[in-house]
Amino acid sequence: MDASLEKIADPTLAEMGKNLKEAMKMLEDSQSRRTEEENGKKLLSGDIPGPLQGSGQDMVSILQLVQNLMHGDEDEEPLSARIHNIGEQGHMALLGHSLGAYISTLDKEKLRKLTTRILSDTTLWLCRIFRYENGCAYFHEEEREGLAKICRLAINSRYEDFVVDGFNVLYNKKPVIYLSAAARPGLGQYLCNQLSLPFPCLCRVPCNTMFGSQHQMDVAFLEKLIKDDIERGRLPLLLVANAGTAAVGHTDKIGRLKELCEQYGIWLHVEGVNLATLALGYVSSSVLAATKCDSMTMTPGPWLGLPAVPAVTLYKHDDPALTLVSGLTSNKPADKLRALPLWLSLQYLGLDGIVERIKHACQLSQRLQESLKKVNHIKILVENELSSPVVVFRFFQELPGSDPVFKAVPMPNMVPSTVGRERHSCDALNRWLGEQLKQLVPASGLTVMDLEVEGVCMRFSPLLTAAGLGTQGEDVDQLVICIQSKLPALTCTLQLREEFKQEVEGTAGLLYVDDPNWPGIGVVRYEHANDDKSSLKSDPEGEKIHAGLLKKLNELGSDLTFKMGAEYKSMKSCIYIGMASDDIDVSELVETIAVTAREIEENSRLLENMTEVVQKGIQDAQVELQKASEERLLEEGVLRQIPVVGSVLNWFSPVQALQKGRTFNLTAGSLESTEPIYVYKAQGTGVTPPPTPSGIRTKQRLPGQKPFKRSLRGSDALSETSSVSHVEDLEKVEHLSSEPEQSTPETSSPEQYPGVPTPQKANRTEGFQNRAQRPEDDHPQMRKPGSRDLRLTHPVNSHL
Repeated sequence: MDASLEKIADPTLAEMGKNLKEAMKMLEDSQSRRTEEENGKKLLSGDIPGPLQGSGQDMVSILQLVQNLMHGDEDEEPLSARIHNIGEQGHMALLGHSLGAYISTLDKEKLRKLTTRILSDTTLWLCRIFRYENGCAYFHEEEREGLAKICRLAINSRYEDFVVDGFNVLYNKKPVIYLSAAARPGLGQYLCNQLSLPFPCLCRVPCNTMFGSQHQMDVAFLEKLIKDDIERGRLPLLLVANAGTAAVGHTDKIGRLKELCEQYGIWLHVEGVNLATLALGYVSSSVLAATKCDSMTMTPGPWLGLPAVPAVTLYKHDDPALTLVSGLTSNKPADKLRALPLWLSLQYLGLDGIVERIKHACQLSQRLQESLKKVNHIKILVENELSSPVVVFRFFQELPGSDPVFKAVPMPNMVPSTVGRERHSCDALNRWLGEQLKQLVPASGLTVMDLEVEGVCMRFSPLLTAAGLGTQGEDVDQLVICIQSKLPALTCTLQLREEFKQEVEGTAGLLYVDDPNWPGIGVVRYEHANDDKSSLKSDPEGEKIHAGLLKKLNELGSDLTFKMGAEYKSMKSCIYIGMASDDIDVSELVETIAVTAREIEENSRLLENMTEVVQKGIQDAQVELQKASEERLLEEGVLRQIPVVGSVLNWFSPVQALQKGRTFNLTAGSLESTEPIYVYKAQGTGVTPPPTPSGIRTKQRLPGQKPFKRSLRGSDALSETSSVSHVEDLEKVEHLSSEPEQSTPETSSPEQYPGVPTPQKANRTEGFQNRAQRPEDDHPQMRKPGSRDLRLTHPVNSHL
C-alpha cells in the first residue's frame, strides 16, 4: 500500500492515507502498543485538564490512549475475542470518513461536483445491485430515520395544504400509519415522536392466527381496518411491511399488500434483512415483490461487514420540491458526503465480492437448517427453507401420554397452570442452552430472544453477523456438535422436574419454589420450626440452615450442582439444584435434603439450648444432693457424723442403707435415679433417648457409583450375565454389612482348640455393664461416705 501511495499526486491525500494505515496497524496489533511516558511537567493551571496542558501530544501517544480506552486490560481477554474482523474492505470504509473531512476543505465548486458525483454513483449502483429501478437514495446514520423522512414525504404528498396550514390539516383528517405486530420494538413510538403525531395515529395489524405464518401480517384483517378508518373519516397514509421480520426473518405477502395499497392510495414501505437476497441470482417471489414498493430501507454495512457505513433508504418520487421539504434531499455537501464510505467500499468489493458475501451468509443458514433437521428435540421456525437467511430454533420434547412440552398455544383440554409451568420450563431451558452456545461458539453470532408465542428461542442470522465475525462453515458444524452435547442434560432435567416437584410437595418440612428462570431440576426451601411463612423478608436462622445444607450436599461428591440464593418472590434462602446429565434418584435426593436439613436444625437448636440445660441440671443436682445429705443425717443420726465416734459406731453396728445415685440425662435435661442400673445391672433399661437422625440416607452402592444415581437403570439394555453380576455384587455388599464383628485373637473358635469348653458369648451391653461394675456396687459399705453416682446415661457428643 505504501508503494501505491507514492503514485498519488496530492501530497496531503497521500500523507493522510499513510497515517491511516499506521493508525490501523497500531490499533489492531496488541504487541506494538507502547506504554504512556511520564513527562513530569508541572501543571500550568489547576483548571486545565492534564492532556491539554503544555504544547500538546504526538499522534502515537494519542492513539495509544485511544487503544487503552477501547480495549482496557489485555489480561482480561484476548484482543481477537473483542474486535470484529474488519478486513481491507473495512479499512476502505474507515478511510472514507477521513476523506470526507479532507474533501470538505475544497472550494465550493469542486466540492459540489465531487459530492454530486459520489451521491449519484452510489445511488445508481445500489439500485442496480438490488433491482430497484429509477430510484433515489437517502443515506442516514440512524436506521429508522429514513422511514421517518418517508412518512414526512407521504404527508406532504397526501395533504396538499400541509406546508401552509400545518397540523390543522391533520386535525380534520387524521393520518393512519399501519405497522405489523411483528415489527421491531419501539418503531411506532419513534415515528410518533419524530412526526409529532399522537399515538392513535398508529394502527397495529395482527399477524395470521389460522393460516400461514404466525409472523406474517394478516392481509384480510388489514383490509378490514383500512375500511373502518375510511368510514371514520381518517386517511390511511402508510403501511410498513417486512421482508424478514426483526425476530424470525419471515416475509409478509408483499405482492398482495402492494395491490391493497394501490387500491386505497397507501404508501408501501418495506424493510428487513431479506432484502439483501435481491442481489443474488435467485430470489423468492415474496422478496422480489419488494422491488415494486414505494420505498425500502437497507443496511449494507452489516451485510457486507463494513463498519461505520450508513443505512440507505431507496424511494421513488417525481417531485424534487417535496423531497427537499421532507428532508430526503439536501444541498449541503456534508449530507451528500455520507455516501463516501459506501462509495469507496462498493468499488473495493465489486459486484462479485458483494454477491459472494451475501451468498456465503445464506449458505451458512442453509447448512445449519439441514444439520438441525437431523437433531432430535430441536424445532426450527422457518418460513421458507429455500430462501430464508434466518434460522430460529428451540429445544422441545414430548413426554409420554401428553402434548408436546413447551407448546405455546394452549390446547382446550390442558389446564392453564400446567401450560404456564411448561412454558416457564421451556424458557428457562432454552435460555440456558442459548447462553451455553454463545460461550462455546462465539463466532456463530447466536442471539437469544423471547417471542410472544413460541417463547425463548435462539436465532442465527449470518447476514447481520457473519461478515463482521468471520463465520465459516466449520463454526456452524461446531455449533451443531455443541447442541447435540447439551441435549442429554436438557432431556434428563426435563423428565425429572415434575417428579422432583411431587417428591418435595410430599415431604414434610420442604417447600417447592417455582422459579421460572431456573433451568435446573428445581428449587427447594427447608421450613424450620421458627419460619414465618407469611413474611417475605430474609430469615437469618433459615439462611444459616441452608448454608450448612449446601456445604453438606457439595461434600457428597455427586454430579449435581447446588447453589444457594434468594427465593424468586422473596428474600428467603433456597437451595437451587442444577442440570442433571444422568438418571437421578429423585426420591433419594429429596430425602437426603430433608434429613440433612432437619439434622442441622436439631444440632443447632441443641447447641443453643445446651448452656441453659446444663446450668439448670447442675442446680437441680445440687438441690438433690443437699436433700439426700439431710435425709442421711436423719437416718444415721448426729453421733455417726462425729469422726471418731462415728467410726466406732459403724464398726460395731454397720449401716445397711441403700445408696441413691443420680444421673443427668442430656436429652431430657433432667436428673434420674440410678436405682434401675444397680437393680438390673444395665444402663439401657431406663428411658432411652431417641436415635440421632443421619444426614445421609444409607444406601448400598456399587464401587464407583456416585450419590443419587439410580442403580440398575435401563437393565433391559444390559445382558443377562451383566445383570446377574450386578445383583450378586449388591448382595455381597449387603451380606458384608450385616455380618457380626470378627472374633479377636483372645477369643478363638472351637475348631482351633478342640476339647476346650467354649464360654458363652455375652452380649455387648452385658459386657459393658460387667466392665463398668465396681466392687462398691455389691458392697455398699465399701463406698466412701457421702459419695454419689452422677454418671451420664447418654454420651454428650452424640448430639454435638
